[in-house]
Amino acid sequence: MTDAFAIVDVAGPTSGVLLRRRIFAHKGLMLGTILLALIVLMAVLAPLLAPHDPYAQDLTRRAIPPIWYENGTWTHILGTDNLGRDYLSRIIYGARISLLIGLAVMVISGLIGTALGLAAGYFGGRTDMFVTFIVTVRLALPLILVALAVVALIGGSLWVVIMVLGLLKWDRFAVVMRAATQQVRSLDYVAAAESTGASTLRIIVGEVLPNVLPQLIVVASVEAASAILLEAALSFLGLGVQPPLPSWGLMIAEAKAYMFFSFWLIAIPGVALGILVLAINMVGDGIRDVTAPAGRS
Repeated sequence: MTDAFAIVDVAGPTSGVLLRRRIFAHKGLMLGTILLALIVLMAVLAPLLAPHDPYAQDLTRRAIPPIWYENGTWTHILGTDNLGRDYLSRIIYGARISLLIGLAVMVISGLIGTALGLAAGYFGGRTDMFVTFIVTVRLALPLILVALAVVALIGGSLWVVIMVLGLLKWDRFAVVMRAATQQVRSLDYVAAAESTGASTLRIIVGEVLPNVLPQLIVVASVEAASAILLEAALSFLGLGVQPPLPSWGLMIAEAKAYMFFSFWLIAIPGVALGILVLAINMVGDGIRDVTAPAGRS
C-alpha cells in the first residue's frame, strides 16, 4: 500500500491539472476572460438590462449629460444623444452588433484562410505556389480602400459589412497556417499516420490541425478584434452599419459634430470599443500562452 501511494506521489499532477494551474495563474487571460464574459452577458441579456428602448427618440430630452455631470439624471445614467435616445441602452445593444461582426468575420475569414494555409503547408509544390500567389494578390490590395469601394457600390448594411470583411481578411490565417503546417508536416507522428494508411483528410484534421490550433486561436482573436475596429471605421465614414442600429462606430460618427460640446457622446462608445478589443486580444494571447508555454513569459 505504501509503495502504491509512493508511485502516485512520484507521478505528480496530470496534464489537465497543470493546464488549469497555468490558466488561473495567467492574470491577462483571467482579466480578459472576465471582461469578455461581461460584454457577452450584457449583449445576451440586452432586453433585460436596457432601461429604455434604444431606438425611441425624444427631442425634448436630447443631449442630457451622464449622471456624473451636474445636470445628469438617474433616468438616463449615461445621458442621451442628439435625438434623445438613451445612451446606456444603445451601448448595451451595440455590444450585440460588435460581437456579431467580430465572430462572423472571424469564422468566414478563418475557414477560407485556414483551408488555404493547411493545403499549402501540407501538400507543398504547385499547391503552395498557387496559394502563395493568391495571398500575394490579396496583400497587394489595400484592405480598407477595397472595403470602402465595395460597400459604396453595394450599399452599407450589417450583413454587407460582414461579408466584405470576411472575404477580405483571410490572408493572415493563410500565412500563419501555412508556416505552422510546414513545421508540423515533417514531424514523426504525421509520418506514422501516413505509414498506417490514414487518408489525407484524416491526417490533416486529426494530426495537423490540433497541433496548429494555438497559432490559429491567436490569429482568430487578432482578426476578430481587427474586424470590429474596421466595422467601426466604415461606420464612422458612413459606409458601414446604417442608422438606426446602435453600432458603437456609428454612435461615434453621429457624435463627431458635437464632440466639443458633448464629449461623452464620443468617449463612451470609444471606451466600450477599446475595452472589447483589449479583452479579445488578452484572451487570445492568454490561450496561446497556456497551451504552448515554451518560450513564453
